[in-house]
Amino acid sequence: MTDTFTKDIVDGLTAKNKHLPSKYFYDDNGSRIFQEIMNMPEYYPTNAEFEILSMQSKQIIEALKFSRPFNIVELGAGDGFKTFKLLEYLVNNEVDFHYVPIDISQEAIDILTRRLKEKLPALKIDPKVGDYFEILKDNRQSDYPSLLLFLGGNIGNYLEHKAKELLALFHKNMKRGDKLLIGFDLKKNPIIIHNAYYDKHGITKRFNLNLLVRINRTLDADFKIDDFDFYCHYNPITGDVKSYIVSLRKQTVHLKAIDKYIHFDYDELIWTELSKKYALEEIDDLAEHAKFKVEHNFLDCKHYFTDSLWQK
Repeated sequence: MTDTFTKDIVDGLTAKNKHLPSKYFYDDNGSRIFQEIMNMPEYYPTNAEFEILSMQSKQIIEALKFSRPFNIVELGAGDGFKTFKLLEYLVNNEVDFHYVPIDISQEAIDILTRRLKEKLPALKIDPKVGDYFEILKDNRQSDYPSLLLFLGGNIGNYLEHKAKELLALFHKNMKRGDKLLIGFDLKKNPIIIHNAYYDKHGITKRFNLNLLVRINRTLDADFKIDDFDFYCHYNPITGDVKSYIVSLRKQTVHLKAIDKYIHFDYDELIWTELSKKYALEEIDDLAEHAKFKVEHNFLDCKHYFTDSLWQK
């Protein structure tokens, strides 16, 4: 991980237009800060998707049409807050299934596993820590059908060609008849989206700047956190929310572990994250390109969000 991390960080910070991969936000501290983001009243995706999974669990399970025991494989499980209602419905109705949560944070998986064992002692759970692109390869060996969960609108963090590559990878590692429940944040009033991502509490700023703290720790760097700020912009036409770290002065940062110097100009930007919002027509196009069939779009009452059920 560290070698890949080092390469990605150096490549991003020495590019003409600096950028850092958002996947590195989620060290243990980053995961904790993201829990704070999800608890903000302005951050609607959590509540919208929670409503879908709480109110429509029965409809989702019925739509699967699985006639025998199955696996639920959750990619990027986090704290499992939203998924709990779906799991609770299945356990209470004595449905035969295995839950396989996957996350890159050991702490997140440990907390999730402990909570679920306390709240749903009958749940059959097989947690895994690591890159879900690798772990997913094992899915094809299972004798049982699987429902893959890729929730939280995470698909929006990928550029279009990367999203298509990811969905092709999902398709490749799914068996015929497997289903994918994938969360999409939908286009809506731009002010609602702006307030969710450029929050007045400064939590999203801390979330972004924590990546610099991680680089300091991992590469023995000397980023002065107070010399950087955060900026976010939503384009309602493309649906793109883009987040940036801003250098507040001309400065040089030394990555001592690899003896590399990174130079920043006044107000220079580091692009850290994309969070794309989709129209329903775009979801249909994405599924078709990846050779999936959209079976149903489960929507919250405000139509802010959809969990879209796809079949291979």
